[in-house]
Amino acid sequence: MDRMKELVEKLNLYAYQYYVLDNPTVSDYDYDKLYDELVTLEKQTGVVLPDSPSQRVGGEILSNFKKYTHKIPLYSLDKCQNFEELKKWYEDVLKVVKDPIFTLSYKFDGLTIVCTYKDHYLVNASTRGNGRVGEDVTQQVKTIKSVPLKIDCGGEVIVRGEGMITLSNLEKYNKTSNEPLKNARNAVAGAIRNLDPKETAKRNLDYFCYDVMYSSEEKIKSQLEIQSFLKRNGFLTSDFFETTSNFDELCNYIKQVDEQRFKIDILTDGVVINVNDFAQRDEMGFTIKFPKWAVAYKFPAMEVTSILKDVVWQVGRTGKVTPIAILEPVELCGATVQRATLNNFDDIKRKQLQIGARVFIRRSNEVIPEILGVAEIFDSCAAIIPPSNCPCCGSILVKKNVQLYCENPDCKEQIIDRITHFVSRNAMDIEGLSEQTILLFHESFGLKYPYELYDLKVEQLLTLPGFKDRKSKKIIDSIQKSRRCNLTNFIYAIGILNVGAKTAKDLARHYRTLENFLKIGEEVESLRDIGEITKNQILEFMNDLKQKEILSKLLGKLIVEDYNEQEITKNEFTGKTIVLTGTLSFSRIEATKKLENMGAIITNSVSKNTDYVLAGENAGSKLDKAKSLGIKIISEQDIFKE
Repeated sequence: MDRMKELVEKLNLYAYQYYVLDNPTVSDYDYDKLYDELVTLEKQTGVVLPDSPSQRVGGEILSNFKKYTHKIPLYSLDKCQNFEELKKWYEDVLKVVKDPIFTLSYKFDGLTIVCTYKDHYLVNASTRGNGRVGEDVTQQVKTIKSVPLKIDCGGEVIVRGEGMITLSNLEKYNKTSNEPLKNARNAVAGAIRNLDPKETAKRNLDYFCYDVMYSSEEKIKSQLEIQSFLKRNGFLTSDFFETTSNFDELCNYIKQVDEQRFKIDILTDGVVINVNDFAQRDEMGFTIKFPKWAVAYKFPAMEVTSILKDVVWQVGRTGKVTPIAILEPVELCGATVQRATLNNFDDIKRKQLQIGARVFIRRSNEVIPEILGVAEIFDSCAAIIPPSNCPCCGSILVKKNVQLYCENPDCKEQIIDRITHFVSRNAMDIEGLSEQTILLFHESFGLKYPYELYDLKVEQLLTLPGFKDRKSKKIIDSIQKSRRCNLTNFIYAIGILNVGAKTAKDLARHYRTLENFLKIGEEVESLRDIGEITKNQILEFMNDLKQKEILSKLLGKLIVEDYNEQEITKNEFTGKTIVLTGTLSFSRIEATKKLENMGAIITNSVSKNTDYVLAGENAGSKLDKAKSLGIKIISEQDIFKE
């Protein structure tokens, strides 16, 4: 056993020197000789040490991937695509914190992987998934030689990085593969999500680590300390890592990476800029989706060409009729593209597009690709004719500015989209009403407007195919439960164009009551966090006579509660950060509301900045983490004393 431990230690050191430091200290022959000795001893003893390099060859084929709930949610990054946008972000930072230092590193174009270590050893690796739940890919990630199976730091450590394949390794793989891989991003995703870890191992992936999300033993206070921690513990990090406090220098570093990115051996599609100091990050906080203290500078997207086969016109919930390009399938940024946005008919004319022409296509930020313009026009090309009638209901279209609109309130596409939005999670949160169910209600009961949902009866639903007592009652109960809603959800639910969940909350916070919101006027111009276009759309929507009629009927069915930020009597929880976990005697929404009314700050994840964890029954990982950090655990009786 002592010899096995000695061999594991030596082999892991040699692998670190080879794969991470790019500085081999033994020949392949010497490494293989020691490796073969270790494998022989493992067979003789039946023991495989947890950090043995023999695990990297891949084990048995998995039957499926298990879901994995992240201990700490993974946020996305906000993006900018030019120095003007970057300057605005930079100035927004300066408004909140003084003398920030920024760090710069590659924005890797691979697959995000989170690795968890406990008592020095790798115990789990998972994909990002939706940021809260990913897939357990531990066996696949163990085959990546630049992922340390053991680290120096004890306790629990969670790191985040990017699974990558170097372009040189991709080229080597394709020379001998029966099915060459299309690009580096697909190569990584396909390898990590292959149920056979042996196939993952064949692709010779790398893991570039850039974040320590949690460490129970070591308190990290900056991005510079993260970089130092990762290197000390044997992780492969980017060779590009710079710091600056000067905006011009920031731009120069980005220009350098942009110029060099096609010469380096990995895919990068931008630069990540972080505020270095964690205390300053805490001052800045988060939006619903992004940390305010970080941004990704995205380089110009990759462009390809394809044939524009046709243009179809689609109707949205506001009645706007939008052109969509149908393309000959083409590979772009790791995906097969067959559709692209065209914005409006004026956009089509400006770009001189024709059916049958070869066009330039760009895919940017993982959204639907955009047609940039014409590459080549042929004799067989045909003009694109805008519709005069709605493609769904046949009504005469009306042009407003550059957009075409169907003003028929009975248009099926508008009805379905409008009600689907109304029942969504950030709106009225009515369970059981999918788009198909709403379509069925429309066709069976003539449902046209959201307020008509509240007139539905269980007996009606029972007449529909597949609707039994339990299902029908559950849907009606969910509809009736939504009659009482908060102002934020109501504002989002009514479907004002470009008013998302955050803007709805900003409006609710400003107007406080439904009565004030319904009187909305030019004072909306003073709201700082809402763009000019969105402000105009809010006023247009609220002043529209038809919308006023619909709102009046809807409000006859609802109780809309005021935005609740009442005056706070100072108490022991005022200004304290509290995390809720486990089952309480009342709903999480009610608990959050009560705590906020006491001046507490409610967050979803436990960190060193958490003051209390309110634990109910069956509390899970948040409670464990709080205990490991020495955070005070309280019960609901401690707070909600009668």
